[in-house]
Amino acid sequence: MAEGEKTLNAKELSMKWKELSDLGPELLRYLAEQVPKIYCLGPEPQLTQEEEQAGALLLQPLEWYLFGEDPGTGLEKLQQSSTSSQLCGRVFKEGETTYSCRDCAIDPTCVLCMDCFQNSVHRNHRYKMHSSSGGGFCDCGDLEAWKTGPSCTTHEQGAAGDMETGAECVLEAGLRERAQKLFRVLLRYTVDMLVWEERFELPSELQPSANEDAYYCVLYNDEHHSYDHVIYTLQRSVHCNQREAHTHTALIDKEGRRAVKRGPLQACREAKELIRSNSEHISLQPLRVEILHSHVMAHQSFALRLGNWFQQIINYSVGFRQVFCQVMLEPRSLVDSHSLVGSLMLYDAKLYKGARKIVHELIVCSLLMETEYKRLFAIEFAKHYKQLQIDFINDDHEHSISITALSVQIFTVPTLARQLIEEGNVLKVIIDTLMEMLSEHLDNNNRFHFQGYNSDKFFRIQVVFHDLKYILISKPAVWTRKLRQQFLEGLQMFLRMLSCMQGMEEVKRQFGQHIEVEPEWEAGFSIQIQLRHILSMFQDWCSADEEVLLQAFKESHAALRQCTNQTFHSEATDSYMCKHILHSRPYKVSQEPVSIHLPISRLLAGLYVHLCRTGAIERLREYIDTSCDFSLLMEYPLRCVVLAAQVSAEMWRRNGLSLVSQVYYYQDVKCRDEMFDKDVIMLQIAASKLDPNSFLMIILQRFELFDVFNGNITCKDQDLVKQWNRLTEEMLHLLIIVTGERYIPGISHVLKEDMTMREVIHLLCIEPMAHSSLVKALPENENNETGLENVIHKVATFKKPGVSGHGLYEVKKECLKEFNPFFYHYSKSQHSKAEDAQKKRRNQEINDKALPPPVPPAFSPDFAKIVQLLCCDIFVYVLRTVLQRAVEDRATLWNEAMIQRALHLIAQALIEEKQQLETCSEEEVAFDFSLKAKKNGSEHGKSLLHLLGRLKGLPPLEAQKDMIKWNLQMFEIVKCLREKSSPSSSTSVDHAKPEESVQDKEKAERKRKAEAAKLHRQKIMAQMSAMQKNFIETHKMLYESTPESTGQGGPSETLESSSAMILGESRVAVGPKRGVTLAEREVLTCILCQEEQEVQARGPAMVLTACVQRSAVLTQCRGKALPNTETFVPLYMSPDLAVGTHTGSCGHVMHALCWQKYFEAVQNTTRNRLHAELIFDLENAEYLCPLCKSLCNTVIPIIPLETLKLNYENAELVGQLLTLPRWIQIILARIKGLGSATQGDEKSSDIDSSFSVENPADFRSILSFGVQAPTRYSDSINEMLVVCATTVYRVGLKVAPNEIDPRVPLMTWNTCAFTIQAIDNMLEEEGKPLFGSLQNRQHAGLKALVQFAAAQRLKSPQAVIQKHFTGLFAALIPNMKIEGTPCILDVDLFHLLVGLVLAIPALYQEEAVDLQPSPVSSSCNHLYILHLITMAHVVQIVLSSDDPPGMMGEDAGEEDQAASELYQAMIRCTEGLRGDLPGWCVAERVNKGVLPFLRCTALFFSCLTGVAPPEELSSTAVSPEGQMEALCSYLALPRNLFQLFQDYKETVPPLLQRWCGDPAVSQALKQEASVIQYPRKRNRLIELPEDYSCLLNQACHFRCPKSSDEDKKHPTLCLFCGAMLCSQSPCCQEEVDGEEVGACTAHAATCGAGVGMFLRIRECEVVLMASKTRGSTYPAPYLDDYGETDPQLGRGNPLHLSPERYKKLHQLWQQHCIMEEIARSLEVVSVMFAFEWQML
Repeated sequence: MAEGEKTLNAKELSMKWKELSDLGPELLRYLAEQVPKIYCLGPEPQLTQEEEQAGALLLQPLEWYLFGEDPGTGLEKLQQSSTSSQLCGRVFKEGETTYSCRDCAIDPTCVLCMDCFQNSVHRNHRYKMHSSSGGGFCDCGDLEAWKTGPSCTTHEQGAAGDMETGAECVLEAGLRERAQKLFRVLLRYTVDMLVWEERFELPSELQPSANEDAYYCVLYNDEHHSYDHVIYTLQRSVHCNQREAHTHTALIDKEGRRAVKRGPLQACREAKELIRSNSEHISLQPLRVEILHSHVMAHQSFALRLGNWFQQIINYSVGFRQVFCQVMLEPRSLVDSHSLVGSLMLYDAKLYKGARKIVHELIVCSLLMETEYKRLFAIEFAKHYKQLQIDFINDDHEHSISITALSVQIFTVPTLARQLIEEGNVLKVIIDTLMEMLSEHLDNNNRFHFQGYNSDKFFRIQVVFHDLKYILISKPAVWTRKLRQQFLEGLQMFLRMLSCMQGMEEVKRQFGQHIEVEPEWEAGFSIQIQLRHILSMFQDWCSADEEVLLQAFKESHAALRQCTNQTFHSEATDSYMCKHILHSRPYKVSQEPVSIHLPISRLLAGLYVHLCRTGAIERLREYIDTSCDFSLLMEYPLRCVVLAAQVSAEMWRRNGLSLVSQVYYYQDVKCRDEMFDKDVIMLQIAASKLDPNSFLMIILQRFELFDVFNGNITCKDQDLVKQWNRLTEEMLHLLIIVTGERYIPGISHVLKEDMTMREVIHLLCIEPMAHSSLVKALPENENNETGLENVIHKVATFKKPGVSGHGLYEVKKECLKEFNPFFYHYSKSQHSKAEDAQKKRRNQEINDKALPPPVPPAFSPDFAKIVQLLCCDIFVYVLRTVLQRAVEDRATLWNEAMIQRALHLIAQALIEEKQQLETCSEEEVAFDFSLKAKKNGSEHGKSLLHLLGRLKGLPPLEAQKDMIKWNLQMFEIVKCLREKSSPSSSTSVDHAKPEESVQDKEKAERKRKAEAAKLHRQKIMAQMSAMQKNFIETHKMLYESTPESTGQGGPSETLESSSAMILGESRVAVGPKRGVTLAEREVLTCILCQEEQEVQARGPAMVLTACVQRSAVLTQCRGKALPNTETFVPLYMSPDLAVGTHTGSCGHVMHALCWQKYFEAVQNTTRNRLHAELIFDLENAEYLCPLCKSLCNTVIPIIPLETLKLNYENAELVGQLLTLPRWIQIILARIKGLGSATQGDEKSSDIDSSFSVENPADFRSILSFGVQAPTRYSDSINEMLVVCATTVYRVGLKVAPNEIDPRVPLMTWNTCAFTIQAIDNMLEEEGKPLFGSLQNRQHAGLKALVQFAAAQRLKSPQAVIQKHFTGLFAALIPNMKIEGTPCILDVDLFHLLVGLVLAIPALYQEEAVDLQPSPVSSSCNHLYILHLITMAHVVQIVLSSDDPPGMMGEDAGEEDQAASELYQAMIRCTEGLRGDLPGWCVAERVNKGVLPFLRCTALFFSCLTGVAPPEELSSTAVSPEGQMEALCSYLALPRNLFQLFQDYKETVPPLLQRWCGDPAVSQALKQEASVIQYPRKRNRLIELPEDYSCLLNQACHFRCPKSSDEDKKHPTLCLFCGAMLCSQSPCCQEEVDGEEVGACTAHAATCGAGVGMFLRIRECEVVLMASKTRGSTYPAPYLDDYGETDPQLGRGNPLHLSPERYKKLHQLWQQHCIMEEIARSLEVVSVMFAFEWQML
């Protein structure tokens, strides 16, 4: 609220308005004066300034007038007297997550927003999560939307005070009157401005006093032109640059329109013409452009602002909302009878996107929040429904921003739906709208024909089907006379539409040549899919009232009789078979037209079943003539079934793929319940009414097999015979279905749950299936439910998933008895799989492959006659004929599939007869299949039973042998039942005896054969074992000399001498007592050429594939700004390990030459691949390992380990002479002599007396302790050393390759150290021992890396290496004050150790001679470097420990005492070090902090020297104390590390002064700088909530930091650091290396050194990123209750964190496999369209 003078003005103005009798003219004049002064004053809107001025000059006076006092005071009073709203009404933005409760929602359209869901009871129910397409609103508080828990805790208070329907909230009389006056004026003003068109004049009250020549050229959004089209047009037309055109286009797309030019009328007209003409060149349709006066634009801008103001005002009070609704529903004027909301609805299609959004939100938060006004609005909406839909069809905007999208908010409310049907006949209105829209597709026969239809328009028409579904979604509990009448009227209209589909798009079999043009079929099936639920809902509505059901059947029957197409073209004739006559009219599906679309026939079948289920069938004769011809009713469905059979028999090949596709969908789960299933039902209805022989003769005629079975045809055309055989199979299968498929309520006494159980059992009999696969394979009802959850636990057991894959359901054994191999919903492939799986199972369990039909439920009385098919003469005759052809071996006239179906039918008949005999006496049983099977044809020895017996011996039917035997046994059982006087009492005995008598011999025979086979196998295995042993004995020498691992050529166990064996027992890697390196002879096999080669220094190079990458896996300071790599010298690694260089290898070996050829070939072929840059970075020299497909970008040369034979006597002598002070003195003398530390200002004048260099002879003293010639390597190894080092340098520093750069050796040492640290971190994380845990290939890769780093000094100038050594040594030694040397807290000492150890041999270089230290010299060098650095690290740990001790203790032993002495010595040298730390605490922290350093050091020296580590380091069973002892022993360190300070007590004081006295240390201790503590914290992926809805809640409340709008965002979570980012959005793009990139790419560059792992929350998928151009998606670590991930939240089930999956992601990161995972996933998936990962 404005203050001071503005408040006074607003108050005065409001007082003036209150005195007026007619507010309208005065208020409009005020707006006409003020609005143009605030809005649209320049080319670009000044949003902040406009908002401030509009608030002060326009909205303040309006609020003063409304409240009659200060708005703040008035609002406070109002809020005290009014209650909160019962309804939430939050309008969803696009992409926002919504929740629906599967247990409580009336239908799936009832949804909750995130906040209401979190505070509701539904959170603990079965809920679904989905992303909103925008436009809907939260149904919290709507009593009609929920069965239970209608309100969350927030809206329960409102519900308590607002329960009465239409209850009015009484405003104070004056306030109500003012609200009515003000709302009336402002709403009419808003509506007039929004529906204003270019040709209109402003109302007289709004006419400006002076007509200014200021116009805007306004460009509107459409869906015909792309972004690029509009940008191009704007650049050409209004002469703006690329960036301006892009901004204009983005805002046009977002808001719906944009003023692209401001100026005089003529200039705007010219711009308009240019835009239209330029856009017409690109698209056939020009862009929509209007010229608006600046005053009109200003008023329209204020009208939109008023829309938001209205939302704010009506949220203050229910009273305001009711007044607003009342005004919205008033007629606009005496002339215009339309209400204001009616005008807005009718003009909606012409409004631009921004205006539409505000209007829709206004309607939602007002009219739809009040029950009575919602009803009135619904009536208004229904009145204009047809026009609104027509406008939407002609519009090009999305449905979510059309007024028609509000239909779901009205039609799904049960009471409103009933009322609209009763009072507004809305069913008829919707169907009439549909018919009008589809009328253009009607042909001359009044049938739909969709050839050449407009797909976009057709898609829009389908939206109306959704409305029809919505209106029918809730069945009425009570029927009124009016409701019956209006529903039946709607049904008649619906039948009119179905009659246009009945028989549409007929097909006729193509003869001679293939069809030239594939006919259109998708449109017809699109309608069928839309109608699927509507048809079943109409049937459910009808079944809810007997009167309606009977009347609906009558109407449907009449509609079917009126359909005149697909008639017969021939007169009826008589046909004879087995002394039975059929009088019928012939119709050949293969020659005459046939249609797959028969909705009325199928509706009639569905209604008939409902009549039977409800018992209303008894009254049917009152409505229709029940003696109607059922053969006519079955005719069309039968033709359809025959068509599918003939397509399966490949008779319609020339009709193309369109017919194959139609038949596929006809039987597919998406359509079958209202197509194929209903056709089967209609055939069952006919079978229950017709004479069984007549029914079968009709079937034979339509299948065109009548003459084939009558024996009237002989044919030599093999194709035709094959067709007959296939048709016979299909015909027999149809008989199996008609007689056996009874699991439908009404056909038998089963429930829908039984149907679902049977479907699930048969699906699981194919194979174990995931929950999602089961859901896809089951039909959904109108609420998108399959009923699976209600039955799955009864029929299946759940098997949980592992780290990958998904959970599977396996069918329970007790349910397998329900398996029917000829289940009617099986496709051919499913039938084969299920049959094979079940035969295999039965064979394993009971050694029997027979798959008899399950015992079916009994037919209901109305369908009981169907079973007579199984014992009629024609049935027995057909089966006899099929079996006879097989017995007589007429090979071309039968096949195994035919026999299999015949055997199944025999089994069905026998089971039926057995059931009847068991339940009734023999005299009552008329079912006599077994008698006819024995009698019919017996005079010629061709009875069915006789033929069955003969089949048993046929070799081609070996697979059916068990089924034949099962049938013969069943004949015996039935015979026994017939012969017994009281069969029911001895059924079980009689059933068992024949089985036992026949099966005993069979089982014995099978057992004998199995035993014989087992003995034979054992004999063969014994022979093979003997041969193997003989071979090993014969070739013993070969086995002894072959390395264990041919891939890596592991070391041989043989030693050169027995003395070496004794020396080798020393498990010490450092110092004079170092163990001997075992002599190795590595023979490796190249994975490319498969040739073996021994690794030799002078031989051709062998290499390991490797991948070098920058890594932030170990960082202690994520997101740290890194130095400029062009100039940065990486001499010291910071202890925060911000970014390291990791070199990993899969360990596969190649010849260097083979690799070079392979690499060149890969590079050449990759360049020609589509989007190759997404898979490989060719500039980074990337390729995949030829064997394991790991991502690589270099190779590491394999350098043989030098065999170091130490002379222990010399070593001991040297150890006594060369003390630490003397060693330091000699090293310093050597450095000084070489001139490495004497350049310029670097000369040290302050030399500590402890390390003074007085004797010039000391310069060469270093050589006196043993030297030798350095190893020489072959040219090929030298070349590979350069290749690898250059890659490490290039990747690690992100610079161009330069092999002579002095930083190259530093980078190789650094990558060696960092890789070892990463491996140790990984092993520690997984709880594995330090040695023996790595795979052989991994260990070979690490060993090769260390040897490569050691050899690198030979490839660089020795002066460079010497300079690096000097710089590194200066970090430790006090009298080398080189500029830029960091303090001890700023150096990672393991990197320092590796650098010093690998660089020190360069000090031995002489001018004329290449020398390197002897083994004895090296051992001493290594020992003293390690001791120095270990002492420095101990000091480093103590200095960085700033936290107080956690518990009390005492200094108990020598270690604690030594620790205390060291700490006191450090206090004397260090300013700011606390003095109260006890010795035991220091010792504890040091022991804990030093362990990672010791582990890494042990790994390093193990690979460098080849000395075997103690066994304790290869086991996790050893205690931490034992491991510490083993490490110290291996590294020649005392177990009490503080002993080092005692041993070198003369040397320690200057060292401590150097390490602790540095000013940088004091600053750090005063917390002026951050200090890394030891052990370093281990990085882990962030903690994720267990419930995914918590993450969605975070995303819901996420606000983009750089954008204020609430448009769809993609909140994305960094799994490394937890930052929430706004991905794929222009608002958050940043510039990285001169290129615009998305927020995730920019974040990955700083957070993960270019590698990223992000969770896209609304999409529920992980994104892996490896560079600006490469990434891939990866399953999120969240699983539903069925062990499945849910990308895009497609299924919407509740999701929970899987620790195993998240751990796998963590390992992917820790093991540096993200780049590899991306490459592999992109290699597998064919990339057709490149995704711009850099914009993520």
